[in-house]
Amino acid sequence: MEKNRCKWCNMHNSLYIKYHDEEWCQPQFDDKYLLEMLILESFQAGLSWECVLNKREDFRKTYDNFDIDKICEFDENKINELISNEKIIRNKLKIKASINNAKIFKKIQNEYGTFHNYLKTFTQDKTVYETDKTTSTLSDEISKDLQQKGMKFVGSTIIYSYLQAIGVIYSHDEECFLYKNKED
Repeated sequence: MEKNRCKWCNMHNSLYIKYHDEEWCQPQFDDKYLLEMLILESFQAGLSWECVLNKREDFRKTYDNFDIDKICEFDENKINELISNEKIIRNKLKIKASINNAKIFKKIQNEYGTFHNYLKTFTQDKTVYETDKTTSTLSDEISKDLQQKGMKFVGSTIIYSYLQAIGVIYSHDEECFLYKNKED
């Protein structure tokens, strides 16, 4: 018998099923992963997560496996290379924002020790259990702070999705086999 999954999960896409079952809403706070997800979520703006997920391996290749030091060094030649790469999302504004955001991410790491430490100043290292939302006070606060620091494509909806992706917000539907609430 097929497991019930969140209503957004495309059951015809094995990558999506694997992401839903093994990664989404699972706490993962390694800074390399946090950077990867922040960049990928920023590329989602105006698109579906499935579109981004389907291109994830190509993003990993073109973004040097999300090596922050390498991304911070991307120049106009690399930007042009990315814009011409049909295997990734070729939005020039998003590409430039990803490099800018990596530089700010690195500044935050230097200030707080890790990006996760920065996030904990908002989350107190607690998991939020909620479903059927696209923004929250938490995503509003983090989004506003990141924008004040100079990041782009980090609106509250993007940050909410990001917080779900990294396991700060746990949002599996009640009908999903992975559903749990804070009492579980």
